[in-house]
Amino acid sequence: MKYTKLPNTDVEVSKICLGSMTWGQQNTEAEGHQQMDYALEQGINFIDTAEMYSIPARKETQGSTEKIIGSWLKRTGNRDKVILASKIAGPGKAVAHIRPNPGFGKEALTEAINSSLTRLQTDYLDLYQLHWPERNSNFFGQRGYLHDPEEEWEDNFKEVLFHLNEFIKSGKIRHIGLSNESPYGVMRCAEEARNGATKISTVQNPYNLLNRKDEIGLTEIYHRENIGLFPYSPMGMGTLSGKYLNKQPANARLTLFPQYGRYSNAQATAATLKYCEIAEKHNLRPAQMALAFVEMQPFVTSTIIGATSMEQLSENIGSIDVQLSEEIIKEINEVHESIPNPAP
Repeated sequence: MKYTKLPNTDVEVSKICLGSMTWGQQNTEAEGHQQMDYALEQGINFIDTAEMYSIPARKETQGSTEKIIGSWLKRTGNRDKVILASKIAGPGKAVAHIRPNPGFGKEALTEAINSSLTRLQTDYLDLYQLHWPERNSNFFGQRGYLHDPEEEWEDNFKEVLFHLNEFIKSGKIRHIGLSNESPYGVMRCAEEARNGATKISTVQNPYNLLNRKDEIGLTEIYHRENIGLFPYSPMGMGTLSGKYLNKQPANARLTLFPQYGRYSNAQATAATLKYCEIAEKHNLRPAQMALAFVEMQPFVTSTIIGATSMEQLSENIGSIDVQLSEEIIKEINEVHESIPNPAP
């Protein structure tokens, strides 16, 4: 395994982070425990979760993933061996069951953090993230920003960061990050840090061969502001493994939950086919090539992988040892130039 530091901290994390959103629906508690046991054996010390997990978001299973992690921590006593990240959900109809007053006010943050700590059976979180903005913005597959003149949100970056800093002072969280955020939101937080607010460490955004949107406006910010990209969906919800090409495998995520069609449009499928052909040409597994491309980017702190089987998990972790040649990168970029960001 390879390691790095969370930006602006002395916290060492593995370059691969274990994602957990399937634990509680697609995966049982026992399977979640098995994944964490194996990941730790392979050198992974970083686990990411969220209060809204497992996915799809449902009232009946909300918080189930954190509970599974919590029972593993209690059983193993491994809290001091892992860096643990979680998130508070932003407002939206899909998560209206979580709390009556959505958003990132002091009351909501207090309830969210304390509930996550209880479920996780821990006293602190190493990284706490805002899962998506309170304001209207272009996240979750929206290519461009469409302004809403009726929007009620008012600029509250300073206030939210102040509240988060209070939880840092109390010891309940150590560091903070954003998720599904735009250049505007990241720079507003960076500006507030210059005026005394706690500086964000990471931004958890989608980043993969089908969605390199962050390269347009965010990667310069990551470099210049010393903020790390903490990419999720590095395999485009599994599509970049090639397993969905010309077939619909049983019990796979997109078979069970077809509403997640972000990486399955015609252009994305065409690009996926080309990427799989590159992998085959160079005797690589498509999944490992996709992951290795993300992991090698200098602005990436740690890549979040997810798996529903131990075979998938082993293959995904093995990507840390895959090196992509200049020839492969050139061929990948040629596909990207011809079919850029088909699944933003």
